[in-house]
Amino acid sequence: MVSPPPGAAAAAAPARLCVGPGPRPLMGSQGHPGPPGNCGPGEGEGGEARKLQEGRVARGKRRKGKGKGKAGAGQGGRGSGAEGNPGPQKAKEAAGLGAEAGASAGPGEEGEGCGSVEERERRIVRGDAGSAGAGKEARGRGDGKKEEWRVRPGRREDARPGRAQGRGGQAWGCIAGAGAAGEAMAAATEEEAAAREPAGRPAAGPALLRLPEELLLLICSYLDMRALGRLAQVCRWLRRFTGCDLLWRRIARASLNSGFTRLGTDLMANVPVKERVKVSQNWRLGRCREGILLKWRCSQMPWMQLEGDSLYISQANFILAYQFRPDGASLNRRPLGVFAGHDEDVCHFVLANSHIISAGGDGKIGVHKIHSTFTVKYSAHEQEVNCVDCRGGIIVSGSRDRTAKVWPLASGRLGQCLHTIQTEDRVWSIAISPLLSSFVTGTACCGHFSPLRIWDLNSGQLMMHLGSDFPPGAGVLDVMYESPSTLLSCGYDTYVRYWDLRASVRKCVMEWEEPHDSTLYCLQTDGNHLLATGSSYYGVVRLWDRRQRACLHAFPLTSTPLSSPVYCLRFTTKHLYAALSYNLHVLDFQNP
Repeated sequence: MVSPPPGAAAAAAPARLCVGPGPRPLMGSQGHPGPPGNCGPGEGEGGEARKLQEGRVARGKRRKGKGKGKAGAGQGGRGSGAEGNPGPQKAKEAAGLGAEAGASAGPGEEGEGCGSVEERERRIVRGDAGSAGAGKEARGRGDGKKEEWRVRPGRREDARPGRAQGRGGQAWGCIAGAGAAGEAMAAATEEEAAAREPAGRPAAGPALLRLPEELLLLICSYLDMRALGRLAQVCRWLRRFTGCDLLWRRIARASLNSGFTRLGTDLMANVPVKERVKVSQNWRLGRCREGILLKWRCSQMPWMQLEGDSLYISQANFILAYQFRPDGASLNRRPLGVFAGHDEDVCHFVLANSHIISAGGDGKIGVHKIHSTFTVKYSAHEQEVNCVDCRGGIIVSGSRDRTAKVWPLASGRLGQCLHTIQTEDRVWSIAISPLLSSFVTGTACCGHFSPLRIWDLNSGQLMMHLGSDFPPGAGVLDVMYESPSTLLSCGYDTYVRYWDLRASVRKCVMEWEEPHDSTLYCLQTDGNHLLATGSSYYGVVRLWDRRQRACLHAFPLTSTPLSSPVYCLRFTTKHLYAALSYNLHVLDFQNP
């Protein structure tokens, strides 16, 4: 910033300013604003400048206030103007400042010209390149002390007239215009980018929001479910951040039926963990909506299996496949497929390797391909086949004829018995170990041995007895492996027992007793904390938290005249399905 010379303030102090619209900058001989002459009061001779100023003020009064406005911001040249032609470089520099100040002047502003209109015209005619295109500052500065500031985009300039230094005065107008346009374009670009991108982390707020995400994840990992829910209500960014699966995984593993096994395997990876935890609270509190999916005209002993969005259920000597609707609480009434082949009722069936392996009351085993009409059945036992299981291409079956048999699933060897095992008791349930090295049988407990025994799958030899304190008649109606070393069983003795082969084979590690001393027909587990059982009276379904001894909730699905056992149970993270004598019931925990 260049300060004016000492004489400029003194010369400007007594000047009387007129108010009026600013004149247009005069053009030089080449059509460009002319450079200022030496008639301005900036650095010319003081008396001469004062006389010219007084004459201009008088003429302005005579024209009733229509005097000349701000004519320019330049200052008078030294020894140039009326007395001689200025140098080309000085003329250009002064022209820039003159045009700048002339453009900023407006109506109602006070300013000083550098000569009358007649004088300017005479100078143009003479070819004077130093025409009076500039004057003093537009704003009133009679005292010469007060400083006015003009604010331009990205710059602040002292409005006091000063000498143009080098090319600065000439290029100032272009630089200011280019800077304003560039900043406007940059602002528009930033607004467009902000509109396209999702709302990010708030720029201002508590210090917690400015922490790195890794550290914030670590802090939030110590919060419980309620605290995370409240934190999600602070702002949108925190709502998205607290929805991260990593924060909810620990909570989900401690919840009921959240899709995680005891070993941490995620069985429902396509569903957000936070949503599963929400539904898990309904399981814990027993909040659900009951409905009926299917009805039968006569009493049945149905069995069912779930696979994806399909439900397979046995009715008499058929197996029907239905597709769930998107809500999971209703079925398409028209079945996807019907699988037949047995002469009597289907007692049990499993799904394995795109096949349905069924056991019938006619003593036969049926093998059906799910996506084709291929069906094979062969005689397996002398009496009804009560149970069947299939893993790794091996089929095991148990019958009322007190035998268990091992069969291959290979198409070329169907019906060829690999081993026949004499169990000396009626076999009600059977299951193959996940390691494919052994299988367990549950019998009627009518002899002097345990109803739970484990057999070698390759040789058919007895490996061990489970338990030693079963009362007579404590038959095992359902048994299932949870892991290679743990399994669950239930039956006539009204107990659910949890066995760990690593701890002891003589005594179970935990047991749960049915409160009403009802026979337990079936059980199902989520692989972690939830356990569901079906009782023999009134269609009672009970939910158990395996960390507690007492029953969590009980749901009676039938009334007194229609008392029925729960023959089969299956559930997902959102729904529970129970098959009774006359109906297929659903408990909807997602929309209670």
